[in-house]
Amino acid sequence: MKDKILSINLGVTTAPIVQEIRGKDYIEYGTDEWRNLYPQFLVDLYYNSSTNAAIINATSEMIAGEDLIIDDEDERNLDAIVKLKKFMANANSQESLTEVVKKISFDFKLQGGFALNVIWSKDRTHISEIYHIPMEKIRVERPDAMGKVRGYYVSGDWSNTRQNKPYRVAAFDVHDRTSANQILYTGLYSPNMAAYHTPDYLAGNNWSLIDQKVSEFHLNNINSGFSGSYVFSFANGVPTTEERLEVERSLSAKFQGSENAGKVILTFSDDQTRTPQITPLSTSDLDKQFLALQELLVQNILTAHRVTSPMLMGIKNDTGLGSNVDELNAAGNYYLNTVCMPYQAHIIKTLRKIFRVNNMDMPISFVQLKPITLDFTSEDLKGVMTQDEIREELGLPPLNVEIKEDFTKMSEHIELENWIEANGEDMEEDWELVQEEIVDGEHTDFDFEKELNEGAKTELASAITAKPNIITKDKKKDNNQDGVNKSFNDYYKVRYVYATDNFLTNKSGTSRDFCKLMVGANKVYRKADIVNANSLNVNPGFGHYGKKRYNLFLYKGGPECRHFWLRRIYKSSLRNAKNPISDDQIISYTKARSEGFTAKRNDKLVAIAPQRMKNNGYYN
Repeated sequence: MKDKILSINLGVTTAPIVQEIRGKDYIEYGTDEWRNLYPQFLVDLYYNSSTNAAIINATSEMIAGEDLIIDDEDERNLDAIVKLKKFMANANSQESLTEVVKKISFDFKLQGGFALNVIWSKDRTHISEIYHIPMEKIRVERPDAMGKVRGYYVSGDWSNTRQNKPYRVAAFDVHDRTSANQILYTGLYSPNMAAYHTPDYLAGNNWSLIDQKVSEFHLNNINSGFSGSYVFSFANGVPTTEERLEVERSLSAKFQGSENAGKVILTFSDDQTRTPQITPLSTSDLDKQFLALQELLVQNILTAHRVTSPMLMGIKNDTGLGSNVDELNAAGNYYLNTVCMPYQAHIIKTLRKIFRVNNMDMPISFVQLKPITLDFTSEDLKGVMTQDEIREELGLPPLNVEIKEDFTKMSEHIELENWIEANGEDMEEDWELVQEEIVDGEHTDFDFEKELNEGAKTELASAITAKPNIITKDKKKDNNQDGVNKSFNDYYKVRYVYATDNFLTNKSGTSRDFCKLMVGANKVYRKADIVNANSLNVNPGFGHYGKKRYNLFLYKGGPECRHFWLRRIYKSSLRNAKNPISDDQIISYTKARSEGFTAKRNDKLVAIAPQRMKNNGYYN
């Protein structure tokens, strides 16, 4: 009877265990019961929890979208476009880039990260192919003395490493192309995880495991015929052993099995009555208990995945959105913006690292899936929609505009691209992000970076035993914001990133070229450069009374804009330091100073998207 009872160990943990094992060059990644097999554990949950699988399938499809397209293709370099389109059509000898992206999108949602096998050309001048590698085949190598991972270990089956011996593959490195075969492993930030990336739904894995156990319990009941049970009592004497077995075989053949689920229990006695008594055995309210458990586990799995409407995942319930298309569209847009688009942005950022190596880097974007299924296919819509209507649906400008207007927009577009190219930065790997927050209470004229480093001077002077030979890698900047001086006050860098307020509604359904380029570039900027951009025509016509120039730091993309500035604080590594620097104390002190700056306070506008301002950012 032991194997017929649902038993869930409430002490079982599904959180991953990451540990270094003596004698092994890789870091183990697993649980107590799935040692070094955490990716396989997630795959097992996917195959055995119907709710979990439905959400992962639907979300990965939304992440992958319909296709990848080049933004503003007509304005790009022709040679770069040809290279990129060729690569998108043949990411490797067997697949297009879209097919590879669908695989990494699935891994990204299921595992929390994804891996690409990058193949360099024979002369190491460019990347010739990329392949998707399933996450369950990879383990991370021990980091070196500087904390950097230099390689990964791959095995066809980590549960049997004797027959599938792991082999090392170098980590992707554009500066070290010694190995023609490299692995690029990446994912979104996972708290307290230095080596691996975990899925965003990790907190719901216990409920997915319960879902699996409940289904196994019901299946075992049907197979064993335990769901309906009876006691047959015969009061006509106690027969011999052979006679009792014969009666039991006859009743079992008639009442047991998946079609006639019911296990029988026979009793014999010498009572005077000769009429058999048949007594049903049933557990009180067992059906209600399972229904309550089912509702509870489904809701918790949905919550862990941040799903606001079960209907989006193909899960029907009585309290769902039903046929209310507007509400379902709203839920779909919310899920797309808050859950799926961060995945898409990271995939694009990763792909552009590869594009940059091949001299074909340009903004790309996903063609999003529509949350509501229409009765018409994409081909049907193409047949009845004009070219401009299709471009508008994709968020692109129409083609049938005057040549003068096209030329003006192109000039403005090029000027903004030049400004982004000249001032936008990708932070070097040796700079660590220590804080990111909405710019609030910081005046336009306050030099946060200078004040931050001034506050760190004393601690730096006492912490460094030998002056490090620090050379800035930012050659194009020639001002004292990052410059190395005798006081070594370049410990901190402060940069600002253009971010989207996803909780605001895109009323027009479109986005200005300025905002699309700024978000798509995914660069960080100095405050001084943003303020100095006021004198340029980087987004002309959106100032007060239609002025060409205005304060980008305060008003971003202009009236109705849904964007704002985020402040990011980075710190460099300190070599030969006796003691660590108390970052929190210094940052908190500098932030307090920025809020007490004596100049006229108009700074809170920096943290607010114009759509949230008075009159939606219009002057009157």
